[in-house]
Amino acid sequence: MSLRLAIFDCDGTLIDSQHSIVAAMARAFDAVALPCPSRRDCLSIVGLSLPQAMARLLPEAEPGLHAEVAEHYKRAFHDLRLAGQVREPLYDGIAALLDALDADGWLLAVATGKSDRGLRLALKELGLYGRFVSLQTADRHPSKPHPSMIEAALAQAGVARADAVMIGDTSFDMAMACAAGVCALGVGWGYHRPDALIAAGAHSVAMDSAELARHIGLP
Repeated sequence: MSLRLAIFDCDGTLIDSQHSIVAAMARAFDAVALPCPSRRDCLSIVGLSLPQAMARLLPEAEPGLHAEVAEHYKRAFHDLRLAGQVREPLYDGIAALLDALDADGWLLAVATGKSDRGLRLALKELGLYGRFVSLQTADRHPSKPHPSMIEAALAQAGVARADAVMIGDTSFDMAMACAAGVCALGVGWGYHRPDALIAAGAHSVAMDSAELARHIGLP
């Protein structure tokens, strides 16, 4: 049997980090004396690299301000973590799904807008750091939906496009999968609506981990 690779987005797919993201975003905008966007708007850009995310939240601003707010966001998230205020639990059923994929011979990877450091800390706190053969982050790639992260994960795992799936909660994930030529599977428990995922190219959208397992093709 050929090697198979399941590539997961992180925020909104594996872990529920919305409270920490919104808290850090509020601190970042406060640092530049600007009103923070709504919770919905803050969550709508999750998955993009920070400069691109800030460009969407502040479309009229100069790139210099986008970069400044992005730096404040990174600092705020770091400070929240040091204070023990970051909450990034796994979504229901994800731990069992990863176990089932392992048992069925799948390799696992992550493609995320998080930094290397942020992803490493999140996975270590959950006891998952050693579960993935490839960890691709915004530190080393263009922002989603550019296919670079998926291309690197495929190369590192030694898996063909036809034997890989990209699993995510945003239209950015689905568009990235389509650009890379791999199957796009959406999840409905994250930050973009199921209809937006379908419009962006999702083959299907699962509303819970058991349905996702069926869409992946687990026995």
